[in-house]
Amino acid sequence: MKFVLLSFSLVLLLSCKTEPVINITNPSDYDKYLTVSKKDTSSKYFEIWNNKIKPDSSQLLSFGVVAGEYNRYFKNTGDIKFLKKAEKALKKAVEVANIGKAGYLRALARNYISQHRFNEALVLADSASYIGSGVKESQALLFDIHMELGNYDVAKKYLDSTENISSFGYLIRVAKWNDYKGDLETTIRFMEKAMAKAEDSKNIGLRIWSYSNIADYYGHAGRIKDSYDHYIKTLQLDSSNAYAKKGIAWIVFSYEHKPKEALRILNAVVKNNKSPDYVLLQSEIAEYMGEELERIEFMEDYFKVIKTPSLNHMYSAYTIPLYLDVTEQYSKALHLAKQEVLNRPTPEAYSLLAKTYLKMGENEIALSIIDQYIVDKTFEPAILFRAAEVYKAVGYSDKVSELKKELTGAFYELGPLMESKILSL
Repeated sequence: MKFVLLSFSLVLLLSCKTEPVINITNPSDYDKYLTVSKKDTSSKYFEIWNNKIKPDSSQLLSFGVVAGEYNRYFKNTGDIKFLKKAEKALKKAVEVANIGKAGYLRALARNYISQHRFNEALVLADSASYIGSGVKESQALLFDIHMELGNYDVAKKYLDSTENISSFGYLIRVAKWNDYKGDLETTIRFMEKAMAKAEDSKNIGLRIWSYSNIADYYGHAGRIKDSYDHYIKTLQLDSSNAYAKKGIAWIVFSYEHKPKEALRILNAVVKNNKSPDYVLLQSEIAEYMGEELERIEFMEDYFKVIKTPSLNHMYSAYTIPLYLDVTEQYSKALHLAKQEVLNRPTPEAYSLLAKTYLKMGENEIALSIIDQYIVDKTFEPAILFRAAEVYKAVGYSDKVSELKKELTGAFYELGPLMESKILSL
């Protein structure tokens, strides 16, 4: 989850200190969604189109339909194998397409984004842009990729080139841009405009996306009830939506401090969804509860899942902190952190590299990374916390104090385990 620090963060801090936590969740709202059976990963519709594909097939439409179904199965299950099957179908579509090739290149690029293969996605997006068909779609895609790569100035140019205040796609991207800039109020305003368009369109997919995403932003703004309500709205449209269930679990855990209930929700989620980040959150909650054996079991489950080669690099940002703070495998962390910087040179990747050098006793290297790649380039609290750790190690007490004031307003975002770490800076 993301958090953006506002100029009035100290006001929020004071309100957090004076207002008691009010329980806003109710199991009767979401229990019926926790018992949803596992979603099918095949259908008569899928089989009809899949059967049209032969080893020497040039059935272009079949490849597109089948790839779309595989992508849907991935979203429903978190199982990487479906994403890889979608990739295979889209590669074949790109190979055989004469008309519409740019569209298939963009679809394959988005598949690579899901796999965190951003540089490869950029090559495909550039190829689609060169073809010239679907110019605005290619510009929007290039904005998305450059944001992921940390090329923010380039991303802004592509955003400006797609300006259309009546476009859902533009509204959600300008919201993302303002999120990056740290303007949460403007971010929410644009997201609410996008959500209204989704509701007017009656498009269920857009409504699900809008509700689940704006729920995150409401949470970051301290509007926890609004956040919860929109996660529930998401589930009313998509009863198996794991992302919304995780969002509710986070509210229950981080805001209401009811770890057992949060773990109950997640235990139901992981029965049907293989995404490793859910297991990692289970481990975090178990640690908070003092259940050490359970925490270790969840951690082992996480490492088992990410051993899959195609998953390993996708979850580097989760795995590196575990190597640093749990298993103390610093050489593995350094290898992964360097790879992450090459794959995705963002402030987050550089903060993980800096934290690795800090753990290895290379404080000056860590400091140079923070000063060059982090300062004034992000408002993300997890990244700012790593910066504060480096500043503390080198004795920059004034900078530590400044960051500590900001981070104290991020307890909900970072979770209960981080509260004592922030206060001890």
